[in-house]
Amino acid sequence: MALSIGKSAPKFKLASTDGTTLSSEQDLKGKSYILFFYPKDFTPTCTAEACEFRDQFEAFRELDIPVFGISKDTIETHLKFKKVHQLPFELLSDPDGKMCKAYDALIPLIKMPKRVTYLVNDTGKIAGVFSGMFESKEHIDAMIASLNKQTNPVK
Repeated sequence: MALSIGKSAPKFKLASTDGTTLSSEQDLKGKSYILFFYPKDFTPTCTAEACEFRDQFEAFRELDIPVFGISKDTIETHLKFKKVHQLPFELLSDPDGKMCKAYDALIPLIKMPKRVTYLVNDTGKIAGVFSGMFESKEHIDAMIASLNKQTNPVK
């Protein structure tokens, strides 16, 4: 079960493909952002999902919403994955799965990340969520719909 809308997003610090350590408390404070958890670089559905985020990236950039992909893969593997697929966003490495677990994005028995995507709003709360292991495009569609609700709230 993914984290619920309205819950506080867990804080994190993870190595990024840009060569830094990304801190939600420092680098993302006061910003909305998207986190998409996925099982493994270079697998078919994970590649499709990352490429779909790449293909729709301009919509997120126009809204100043950074996108981050997260798996247990190493930074070295992430860098290859990012280069091969020309991904315009950073990938974060969670080798011990602590962040995956905090975001309820870890399959308990096999300790593999689930495919779940979150929109975190500028106050650090979950504003959108989509979970589905075999879908790729639906994650992006759900985040765009969540962003539309956030920027055009129903009164």
